Amino acid sequence: MATQVEWLIKHFEVKDSISSTEARKVYGVESLPRRIMDLKQRGYDFTHERKSDLRGKRYTRYFLIQKPE
Repeated sequence: MATQVEWLIKHFEVKDSISSTEARKVYGVESLPRRIMDLKQRGYDFTHERKSDLRGKRYTRYFLIQKPE
């Protein structure tokens, strides 16, 4: 079975961003900021953007800038 980091690596092969809600519902990732830090330690580079949904609930969306070489 793949680890959470491995699932996120596969996610970023086809998409350029993810939110905590998506990560939790699709991949079972409870702490996306921690997994993003794990990916950064592997050479991935990210930026993030704070947003609000239609109900006004705030969330952070992480965008992949660069994969490791």
